[in-house]
This record gives sequence, C-alpha cells and structure tokens, in this order.
Amino acid sequence: MTDIVVIGGGASGLTAAIYAKKYAPEAKIMIAEKLQRTGKKIIAAGNGKCNLSNIDLSDQHYHGTVDAMRIICSMPDYKKYFTDELGVICTLGSEGRTGGVYPRSNSSATVLSALRLKLKRLGVEERCDCEIRAIKPVKGGFILSAKDEEIRCRKVIVAAGGYAGPSFGTDGSMLRVLKEMGYTAGKICPAVAPLKVSPEDVKGLKGVRVKGTVSAVSGGKILRTENGELQFNENNISGICVFNLAYLYQRYEGRLKLRMDLYPEAEKAELTEYLNIIKKQRRDLPAEELLTGLFVRNLAVYIMKKASADKNARTISQLTGNETAKAAELIKSLEINVIGCSGWQNAQVTMGGIESSCIDDELQSKLHRGMYFCGEILDTAGDCGGYNLQFAWSSGMLAGMRCGESLKGGKNDQSK
Repeated sequence: MTDIVVIGGGASGLTAAIYAKKYAPEAKIMIAEKLQRTGKKIIAAGNGKCNLSNIDLSDQHYHGTVDAMRIICSMPDYKKYFTDELGVICTLGSEGRTGGVYPRSNSSATVLSALRLKLKRLGVEERCDCEIRAIKPVKGGFILSAKDEEIRCRKVIVAAGGYAGPSFGTDGSMLRVLKEMGYTAGKICPAVAPLKVSPEDVKGLKGVRVKGTVSAVSGGKILRTENGELQFNENNISGICVFNLAYLYQRYEGRLKLRMDLYPEAEKAELTEYLNIIKKQRRDLPAEELLTGLFVRNLAVYIMKKASADKNARTISQLTGNETAKAAELIKSLEINVIGCSGWQNAQVTMGGIESSCIDDELQSKLHRGMYFCGEILDTAGDCGGYNLQFAWSSGMLAGMRCGESLKGGKNDQSK
C-alpha cells in the first residue's frame, strides 16, 4: 500500500509531495499525473518565464472563500523555498514595478527542473499517464481508481487543479468527482482571463492597444479599478488590468460593465480644452482626424463616430461644442457591457472550487479525514502577477506538511 498519493503533478502537487516526504521521510509517496509529464502548466507560467511569486502579497489580491493569505503567511516565503531548499536564484522581473518574482534564469524550465530533481532525490515516484477517476474512502485509507488499475493508499492529497488551461490537464474532471462525493464548490467561472463584449460594441477596434484605467462597474457602483494596457479584440477586451477584474463576473453576471478612462493623464476639463485647440489647428480636416494626434487611427475614428450626432462627412470646424464635449466624455468614461468571460483555454485560473466549509485550517477534508487539498482545486483565485503560483506553493507546503505529520499517528491520523 502507498502511504500518500498526490493527485496532480502541477505546482501545488509537486510541492505537496516534497513537503509530505520532508515531514514523513520513511513514507512511500506517489504523484499520480494524468498527462505524460508533470509540470506542464508550470512551463507555460509567465509566458515561459515563470512569474513564481510577488513581493506585494496581501488579501486584496485574492478572491474566494478560502483564506489564501492565512495559508501563505504560515509557510516559508519564496526565497526560503526556491533558493534555500531548491537552489533556484530569484529576482524581480523586467517589470519590477509590478513586484513580480522570477527565476534569475528567466526560464520556467529552471523551476520545474529544480522541483523534479528534489523529488528524485527524495525518492518520490512520479506516475504519469495515470488519471484518477474516482476516490473511494475505505477502512484504513482510500482506493483510487485509474484507467487500468486501483491504487490503495493511506492518505490522499488532491492537487488536480480546476478548469483553466485544459491543454495542461486541468479540465475540471476532479472537481466533478469531488462534487459526487458530497463536496461543495463555489460557482465556477474563468478568472485572470479576457472579458467578452458584443462585437458591435467594439467594431473597428480589433488589435488596438491603449494605456488607461479600467473599472468594473455594476449598478453604477465602481467595484474595482485597475491601470494598465487595454487590448481590444473582435469580441473581447483583455490586458492584465482586465484580467484582474474577470473574477467579478462570477458574482455580477449580466450586471457588469467596463468603464474605461483612455487618457487618465488629464482631467475632463483639461482634455476638452485640448480638443478645442486641436479644432482650431485642424479645422479644415475631416472630423475623424480630431483625435488622431492622441490615439491610433482606429480608436480615434471609433470615438468620433460615437460622439458625432450627424453621421454625414463633415470637417472638424463643423463639430458642435456638444459633440466635442461628448468626445471628451467618451475618452474619460467609455462604458461597454460585459456579456461573458473568455473560454477556459484562455483563462489562467479557475474562480470557484472546493469551499472553505469543506476543509479545516490544515487543508484536511471535514468529510473524509486523511484527505487534503491544495492549489487551484480550492475556492481561491489570485490576481495576475505570481499570486496564483504563490498560493499553489504555500498551500502545497501546508497540505504536504500536515499530511506527512498525520502518518506519525498525530491527531489527524484516521487511517488506523
């Protein structure tokens, strides 16, 4: 019988196995990974650079019923884990202002290699092409059903991820198994993802990028505001600033808008004054040229079409004061309705997952003792910028530690 089986060989699962072995050195530990190789999602993290943490860790960057910061603060930080334990030198990324932490090699392969080397040295078995399709609690442990075998174990750590990035093996199948076992999950929704809008609302803007401020708004109330580059596509709006608002779609579906300030450097009155100056400079040019000194042409034309009461061809001198004011208003407060969230293939993380009511403070199941959870399978979603990987490492540490300790006959050992 295997002592501990970790279901899922991603960031949290690999870390959970390392820490379980650290706290139960004699235990037989196995990682069951459905893909042909562990760590595929780690390789893709941070566009291949592996944004593994952030120096600005706080509650405001996490969303869901599970208290991510309590877990993170109780575990070793990224320096102690990656540098002291795994030998990976870390540094702030090229966008140091964001607080993102990366391996100095600037390669996610460095991180995965260090994790796998550690597991090999510890003697942890990696069994790939092993998809766990059912978990059956039995006396003394669990029976895990895979395609062609049954695996008996004393303890289980579920680190199988959510729905985001199905090409990395995270297709939500384990969440479905857990729901059948009686676990409660929050409403499932893509997070850290583009937000869908009506193609008609962004007609002509495909490929436009503009720096600005974007707010998520519902019922006239601003829910959250982010700064950064907005990217327009034919049926969605993306960019890190939008990604960090996507989790709100879970709660405000059908009642969510994006309000964008496309020129936050100036107040509305100052912008209006600038437009009046441009009107004099370009008075004989077509009306669509009013904003081409401020924005790329596609965006300039888009705004002027919305601002103009008369759709016939006119010169800038023929624009009314109200139309100029309308253009300034659209620049400072362009609102577009959100009609959905991007598909799972474009989402970085899952909003929703096993709720905090199902687990104790040590990430052990309240329904089945001896079963632990970590990573994206839990109801916590972090912002873009290393927050989700940090939660994966920290929750993996805690689940692995407590699971390993329980093998020694501690208070949580229900296998006897």
